[in-house]
Amino acid sequence: MTPARPAPGRYQLGPRLASFDRAVDRAFEPLRGRPVPDAVFRAASTLGDMSLVWHLVGVTRVIIERRRGLRRSLVFAGLLGAESLVVNQGLKRIFNRPRPTIAGEPGLEVRRPRTSSFPSGHASSAAFATVVLIDQEGQRSALLWTPIATVVAVSRIHVRVHHASDVVAGAAVGAVLGVAGRAVSRSLLRSQLLA
Repeated sequence: MTPARPAPGRYQLGPRLASFDRAVDRAFEPLRGRPVPDAVFRAASTLGDMSLVWHLVGVTRVIIERRRGLRRSLVFAGLLGAESLVVNQGLKRIFNRPRPTIAGEPGLEVRRPRTSSFPSGHASSAAFATVVLIDQEGQRSALLWTPIATVVAVSRIHVRVHHASDVVAGAAVGAVLGVAGRAVSRSLLRSQLLA
């Protein structure tokens, strides 16, 4: 397999993270080129674009729950937008780290990202969505949201558009922002603003 060309960028994050990233990438190598992992991770990466998977959750809630689902989904969508703005237009511009490849491993190409690599927006939105959804849906829903979020986040390593450290950092950022988002969600859903 021809190695993918690295993406341009300015900043690396040091030899320890580079070593960690290489070790994780080597661990994923035996999965690449296998039909099932490739299909699952490529689909998850695509569904994570623009938080599509999480917006589909919102649409599903509207269909099932009608007015209650609409209120919760509008709050959720607005919070996802705010999280994306902070991560993609804020943090990524600060770090401007190059991606491992421009648009994915050969045979696993995905939409070409327009932002830098660190932190992973897919991992951040996945962790953020999980925190907010668990709060809105109840603790038992973690059994659904956590695996979905994990597959979306890890998919970015598999298709080689993120380093493992990007994904870990993105998940951490998303979880922290999710705690703030959870508080905003509770406040908005208690208010009469969207009644």
